[in-house]
Amino acid sequence: QVQLVESGGGLVQPGGSLRLSCAASRNIFSIYVMGWYRRAPGNERELVASITKGGNTYYADSVRGRFTISRDSAKNTVDLQMNSLKPEDTAVYYCHCNLGPDTVLPRNYWGQGTQVTVSS
Repeated sequence: QVQLVESGGGLVQPGGSLRLSCAASRNIFSIYVMGWYRRAPGNERELVASITKGGNTYYADSVRGRFTISRDSAKNTVDLQMNSLKPEDTAVYYCHCNLGPDTVLPRNYWGQGTQVTVSS
């Protein structure tokens, strides 16, 4: 199974930046899809960004051009660089992995979440 631990959340002013990091107990480069989700109060959890085993990335329209998802081989982390942050980005951000169809293990794993608050 996979353990995921998020870090890097906090309070930032509008227009500022944060970098979230997700440390995994499994080689991130072997995981079918890694992603960052978020849930704001009163909203459903939404996919923010994801990266596949092959390096293909996806971004929600609301964050495209501002957020960048990447993998760090040295630290075995999946990072989310968040720039030009807006109050609407305020949410609990969750790291997620999907091990894909070729695993005997359960496919989906979630971190505990890290709070991101964008406010002046």
